[in-house]
Amino acid sequence: MTSRERMLVAMTGGQADMVPVAPDTSNMIPCRLTGKPFWEIYLYQDPPWWEAYIRCAQHFGFDGWVYAVPLELDYEMEAAAAGPQWTEAIVQRTPERIYTRRWAMVEGKRQWSRDCTVYYIADSPTWGVPLKKVGLPEGDPVTWEDVEPRARYRGREAYDRARELIGDDGVVGVAVATPMLGLSAEEAYAWADDRQGVIKRCEALSEQYLRRCREVVKLKPDFVLTGGSGMMISNPEPIFRQLCLPTIQEVTRICKEAGVPSQIHCCGPEADLVRICAEETELSSINPLEIPPMGDCDLALLKREYGHKLSLMGNLHTTDVMLKGSVQTVIDAAKQAIDDAAAGGGFILSTGDQCGRDTPDENLRALIDTARTYGKY
Repeated sequence: MTSRERMLVAMTGGQADMVPVAPDTSNMIPCRLTGKPFWEIYLYQDPPWWEAYIRCAQHFGFDGWVYAVPLELDYEMEAAAAGPQWTEAIVQRTPERIYTRRWAMVEGKRQWSRDCTVYYIADSPTWGVPLKKVGLPEGDPVTWEDVEPRARYRGREAYDRARELIGDDGVVGVAVATPMLGLSAEEAYAWADDRQGVIKRCEALSEQYLRRCREVVKLKPDFVLTGGSGMMISNPEPIFRQLCLPTIQEVTRICKEAGVPSQIHCCGPEADLVRICAEETELSSINPLEIPPMGDCDLALLKREYGHKLSLMGNLHTTDVMLKGSVQTVIDAAKQAIDDAAAGGGFILSTGDQCGRDTPDENLRALIDTARTYGKY
């Protein structure tokens, strides 16, 4: 089987020729492999993160999993063009960091964002940083440098390019968001102080997301990614059921009717989410099923209870095993995960949420080699 075939079979509960292996290298390892300052990828899109990821998957030879390549639908572009046109601009540089703010012309006046983004030479960016926290003046900047990305994709150009680049080396997904409370303190205060306002906002967002889902599935992507990182941290079950679940139920139903697999990525605690999705939605696949202390998942238990309903993807610890562990530690953990969840198919060997930048290459290769040998059906 090709990697794409292997992933699609496993994501829909089937048994492939071997256990697919798709470590979550996400952004940092692909950025490192480019040899460029990280701001070249995140700020200047040179290359875009998804292209760097595809090159990373092909470099190591694992089954590619491009989880949310950018895709703008026609009506979304029309709506964006009708509103303020925001431009990112560099307002300060140091040898190690670039600080940016965004501006737009609103009613004939230049309006600046009240926070900034910090780009690092060898780390992922930090978004939404208060200006005071990093020592930037809170008024409008006097001088700035508008950012011109070196790669520009509109509409479905990025999706088509990703599909072309990855070929049969993996799957390419498109994101459809889920309304939820975010992880900020402000979101928690809003829920406490203006619950009906939050509910109304989430209902409006749900309509937008479902419209997007109906259009996205017409393009027949390899899968649709929904849910959200850390969703169950800020949306424990009672809140999740009110704000998130109705949209997930409808998104997964739309996907199933269209013959497109659906998947949720939710780092942090996820055991309740697995149970609810297995029992109450049409979800195809879920990851990363993190173990304590970051998560609460027991892979063997989840396989026994829900493996007949959901494809499971996970769940080696990204710090203790992948970053700090020896090659033998990785091999042992990979074999244990295969023993826990591979029987009958419907399992993708992976990691918890995003392997760190300095994860040894030999550990990634050990994970892949174990899947290719010990993971054969």
